[in-house]
Amino acid sequence: MENLIETIGQEVEAREAELLKLLSDLIAFPTESPPARNTTKIQKFLKSYLGDMGFQIDMWEVYPGDSNVVGILKGESSEQYNSLIVNGHVDVAEVGDEKEWGLVPFSARIKDPYIYGRGVADMKGGIAASLIAIKLLKELGVPLKGDLQFQSVIGEEVGEAGTLACLERGYSADYAVVVDTSDLHIQGQGGVITGWITIQSKETYHDGMRRRLIHAGGGVNGASAIEKMVKIIEGLQELERHWAVTKSYEGFPSGMNTINPAVIEGGRHAAFVADRCALWVTVHFYPDEDYEEIIKEIEQHIGAVAAADPWLRDNPPEFVWGGKSMIIDRGEIFPSLELDLDHSGTRMLASSFEKTLMKEPLLDMSTTVTDAGWLGRAGIPTVIFGPGKLEDAHAVNEKVEIRQLLDFTKVLAQFIAVWCNTEKEA
Repeated sequence: MENLIETIGQEVEAREAELLKLLSDLIAFPTESPPARNTTKIQKFLKSYLGDMGFQIDMWEVYPGDSNVVGILKGESSEQYNSLIVNGHVDVAEVGDEKEWGLVPFSARIKDPYIYGRGVADMKGGIAASLIAIKLLKELGVPLKGDLQFQSVIGEEVGEAGTLACLERGYSADYAVVVDTSDLHIQGQGGVITGWITIQSKETYHDGMRRRLIHAGGGVNGASAIEKMVKIIEGLQELERHWAVTKSYEGFPSGMNTINPAVIEGGRHAAFVADRCALWVTVHFYPDEDYEEIIKEIEQHIGAVAAADPWLRDNPPEFVWGGKSMIIDRGEIFPSLELDLDHSGTRMLASSFEKTLMKEPLLDMSTTVTDAGWLGRAGIPTVIFGPGKLEDAHAVNEKVEIRQLLDFTKVLAQFIAVWCNTEKEA
């Protein structure tokens, strides 16, 4: 095993130029999301790359112009040995004003110790390095007894969850590594869900009627939906403060579980009393919480707020939670992911890190969210582990350290070689 670690290390160092060339090729595909619907070309490229390594390929459209690619490298003894998913998303954050960049966003530039370009950190660097790790194992003749599955998915940046589409198609494994931005930490994550809270009046009134409405001193049972939404927002703030002092999770500062009133829409125009108001909220929750329970907590609390108001009792708020696309239905879900420190896969990944890089890995929690939560929610033990720093993801002049790409490649290759050649636990 020590010889394999040394051999992998030497091979990765010798393939630095190949790795950077592959990453540069991936960056050249402009896969911004939004607007999305632009990943077919890169996915065909990856389909070919995986096919050349002997993977069985499944490619299908999740949305028009956005396809998932899943490749499976069958193991020699699939029933007896561990299987692994390596997962990454090919969509990247929008560039914004290119004038702010000191380079062309979709043309990678190498300037030691970094490689620059949109997506190098989030997360085409992880994809390129993973492919090189697999390729070198193949070319070294390292046999894999368990199945290796590579998932190249779409839609992570806008909550379209290409990973969920893989699960719905039936793909699974004994363990999964999502090679998203983690600065080589082995991580779990909290969760996020968005929701719309809407107040709709049964009646519509002229602006001249305001003096007669119940909240302005008159006798007509009417109210402004915008003003009533203020009560709902105050109720959300109250619940947010309650969560901050009653909930906690190791690895997170207190108050990370927030309810953000992100967007408000209401009213017709100045000649009407507002008869409708909608609030778009973003809710962050801890790794040991499920979004369905979070929804119940919010609806119960806001239900009590509405019940205490004479008008809201008759015009209660309505809730629409989540969604499959921030582009199509203006909603998203990112399930949380607890980090199972005692799972054999997590221990083995940490051991591979330590033996390869001669230092202990950091096992902690991501302060952002990824598709990893969907894999965990499906019952697949999962971690986030990839190159790149969070402060560089989505940033102008996005970059990743070349040394970190190489180190990640070594660790992942070593982990695949060990995990896929370890017998399944009873």
